[in-house]
Amino acid sequence: MAGNVIYPPKHEETREPIIFLAGPIQGAPDWQKEAIKIIHSLRPDVYIANPRRDYLDGEFVYEKQVDWETEYLNKAANNGAIIFWLAKELKHDCERAYAQTSRFEIAEWKTRYEKSKFNLIIGIEDGFTGGRYIKRRVSQDCPDIKILDNLEEVCRNALEHVFPS
Repeated sequence: MAGNVIYPPKHEETREPIIFLAGPIQGAPDWQKEAIKIIHSLRPDVYIANPRRDYLDGEFVYEKQVDWETEYLNKAANNGAIIFWLAKELKHDCERAYAQTSRFEIAEWKTRYEKSKFNLIIGIEDGFTGGRYIKRRVSQDCPDIKILDNLEEVCRNALEHVFPS
């Protein structure tokens, strides 16, 4: 753990709230690095689960990554917040749909939110393909979730939900 940032595949025990940074990694800018800076500039002690990590050759194990993400998404939903920041594509890969995992996850967590409310913060950067559809569907099913378009606002909103004044 670097500071209060938890990276896969490490498992850290804490009773403190956790903010999970969900959103595209492959083909996306390193928006997680910026989110961490923003959050820790406002609240240096908060724990952040960041699924983006540089692996050495042969070190990445898909199942461990997915299991880690599932564990920390659940921890953040139970005590903290899940941030979805849908950053626009930086580098296109013809072999993979951009943000394919994030699109599945946002639908999954939107459905979970409908059943039992938790701190779900959604931001969509202007230029994210399919953003208009996601905004429409989330606003229809979860009108109490305000969809933001600025990463700093998303981070502030998450902190306000986790640590209300």
